[in-house]
Amino acid sequence: MIRLEDLTFFVRVAALNSFSEAAREAEIQPAQVSTAIKRLEQTINTRLFARSTRSLRLTPEGELFLPYATQLLQILEAGIDQIQPQTDEVHGVLQIAVPSDIGRNMLLSEFQRFQHRHPALQLKILFSDSITDVFKNPVDLAFRYGYSDDASYISLPVSPKNRRVLVASPHYLERCGVPQSLNELSQHNALTYTLRGRIYDKWSFIKNGELHKVTVKGTILSDDAEVIRRLAVSGEGITYRSWLDVSDDVLSGRLQIILPEFEGNSLPLNLICPHRKQLSNTVRLLHQLIKQRCEDLQAKFVERFIKVA
Repeated sequence: MIRLEDLTFFVRVAALNSFSEAAREAEIQPAQVSTAIKRLEQTINTRLFARSTRSLRLTPEGELFLPYATQLLQILEAGIDQIQPQTDEVHGVLQIAVPSDIGRNMLLSEFQRFQHRHPALQLKILFSDSITDVFKNPVDLAFRYGYSDDASYISLPVSPKNRRVLVASPHYLERCGVPQSLNELSQHNALTYTLRGRIYDKWSFIKNGELHKVTVKGTILSDDAEVIRRLAVSGEGITYRSWLDVSDDVLSGRLQIILPEFEGNSLPLNLICPHRKQLSNTVRLLHQLIKQRCEDLQAKFVERFIKVA
């Protein structure tokens, strides 16, 4: 008979791609995880992982078996949730991972409001831009940009219509001029960022259903998106950022949107959880609060910029 513990370790090792990381997460020795996987493989008479001293990967049989194992565990957790008593009390510790830019500029104030509403709750906020950190670090949830078809974690939409926008400070635009076309961006100082060694210096837009791309260059780049925002506010150049990240700056007049008739890249914001069991009442309440805030900001963007574009 298959042990649920063994099945759980199989799903977590597959998600983390590491026996030792799964053991650290469960606060046990790696040998115990290895034993659980071997026991599961013997029970179903199938090798699930191809292991060596330097690599670990699912076998073809393991890849086929993984979605069924994941679904089974999710069904069991859903059943347990149904029979457990419900409580509206929000307490304990909630560990959250957030991107550096939106974390400081928009989410932090919302986290403060949430904690003030629920004083028995303690928040631990980690600033990190990598999705994999959700699995490697002991966090309950994370806010992350972009699309993903990774079924190894739970994802709830927060701002599905969020997009990038071109912005610069009024001081910079007064000094260097307002670009009248995308081609003129090549004549301006572009503030770009790097991620995992890649420089994001190719900006793309859509207008009337047509895709437009432009390669930019500038005198400053950084691997911290918050640094780029601050440089833009101080008048160093033009940058291409998520509306949610710069909304407060734009609405307060510190930054100005350029060429609003060109639609920027879609950049949806999601809340993700490593496990369904972490999708608690506390997480759902926080999700609703942040989602409402993002919807309000999206409505302001449409009202102020889409109608005039």
